[in-house]
Amino acid sequence: MHHIWPPEHAGRVIDDAELERLYTYPAAPRWLVANFVASADGAVELGGRARPLSTPPDRKVLRLGADLADVLLIGATTATVENFRGVHPDQQTRARRHRHGLARIPPTAVVSTGRSLPADAPVITQAQVPTLVLTCAAAPARTQKAWSDAGAEVVVTGDDTIDPAAAVSALLDRGLRRIDCEGGPHLFGALVAAGLLDELRLTISPMLTAGTAGRIATGPAIEPANLRLASALGEGDTLLLRYLAQQ
Repeated sequence: MHHIWPPEHAGRVIDDAELERLYTYPAAPRWLVANFVASADGAVELGGRARPLSTPPDRKVLRLGADLADVLLIGATTATVENFRGVHPDQQTRARRHRHGLARIPPTAVVSTGRSLPADAPVITQAQVPTLVLTCAAAPARTQKAWSDAGAEVVVTGDDTIDPAAAVSALLDRGLRRIDCEGGPHLFGALVAAGLLDELRLTISPMLTAGTAGRIATGPAIEPANLRLASALGEGDTLLLRYLAQQ
């Protein structure tokens, strides 16, 4: 893997230790990162899933995002489609988290109104630490009880819909300030619209897919948010970009 940007580092090879330093969360009261992979023509999924677009370098930085986070934030549909089951740390992850003074396993926070998260979803039943379900008061009481009975902690963060700011505040109230959002597009669009994004980590996968796939952010139109390119890395034909939100 090598630097492309900033110019003073262009061409320099980056080792795993430096990559970890580059992707470490800053010491800020809150840092919300969004991780996405997209094809060269902008598709956010292939055959309904993001995983087929991923490459080995993408998986390396995606893992860093989770390994160095306090919590993983994910939409219910994405968690279900991708069969997400929370973090199951191997020796490398355990050593990395210990080195950074982090909890042994980061919890997952799933955002759901109750329509697309069954109580037996792997993100709840196979997680090694209790999953947080961030929902709204309008979610059926029986659904909320089923989540709780399955082992999740249910947190109401809105009335008729989920308030992104309230959801993030609920994480911060639990000391979970390093937030790694792993999709999907509707959740990301809501976070962007609420002005909650601090950093976007975008991998450009060397594929052309055409078709009708959506893009990384979906939702109502907003005033365009400005980004600053913090780093660009390349490995093989994969491009790894980090953008910082201009607050």
